[in-house]
Amino acid sequence: MPRRTGSPVALLLAAHPVPAVAVSGLATALAVAVGRGPAGCLLVALAVLSGQLCVGWSNDLIDVRRDIRAGRRDKPLAVGALAPSSAAAAACGAAAACVPLSLASGAAAGFAHLVAVGAALSYNAVLKRTRWSWAPYALAFALLPAFVTRGLPDHPWPPAWLLAAGALLGVGAHLTNVLPDIDADLACGIHGFPQRLGRTRSRGLAALTLLAASAALALGPPGPPGPAGWTGLAAAAGLAAVAALPRPRHPDSRLPFLLTIALSALDLALLLLRGTALR
Repeated sequence: MPRRTGSPVALLLAAHPVPAVAVSGLATALAVAVGRGPAGCLLVALAVLSGQLCVGWSNDLIDVRRDIRAGRRDKPLAVGALAPSSAAAAACGAAAACVPLSLASGAAAGFAHLVAVGAALSYNAVLKRTRWSWAPYALAFALLPAFVTRGLPDHPWPPAWLLAAGALLGVGAHLTNVLPDIDADLACGIHGFPQRLGRTRSRGLAALTLLAASAALALGPPGPPGPAGWTGLAAAAGLAAVAALPRPRHPDSRLPFLLTIALSALDLALLLLRGTALR
């Protein structure tokens, strides 16, 4: 197996570019939408990015043996291009940065974000192997808009429909993220929720939860969705269906998860175009 070359920092950043940047970008867009100023938006972006990197790097450390068995050539630790000590130091550094960056938005907002990061870390360490593997994703995604709105002067919670949409989107993201690795996970004794369901039922449930999240965002706000809302819901349904389609020739494709990120961006864009109050 070829070894990847490059500086430790570059290898670490290359291991998790899409999820970390995508989730940080979505959180920052929410911050802009609710009226956080430039400094507040920057704090949201940095806090979420540091949390995402901590979660991703710690997961690579925990899963290094499984990734080696599965032949994951996209993982620097698995191909021997990066020392575990470097990944551990990076994960600890990201965690150390995440705490003050989160609390800089205020105690209420910081607590919400740190609970979300803690939920993701609990998934890495324990819950990914249990039937409750979906729960950390649901909690972390639901708390992301709470982190943004709780940083406002009056510390409001986001509306219930937005919390529900985040939780549903989190479950869908969990299912589409695990789909490519189900066989390798089962071979390593990992029996999380998607692994217990199997590929076919996981694909179907992923489509339903992603569509339900889009429906909550389209129908939850006051007033009729209008043409833009209905068009967006139809487009989201299409993306959800494509994300859940079987890929017999490429069962390890990461396309379903990438489409889930695209669907999240579409949902957010349509929500903002409607001018919906997010608090």
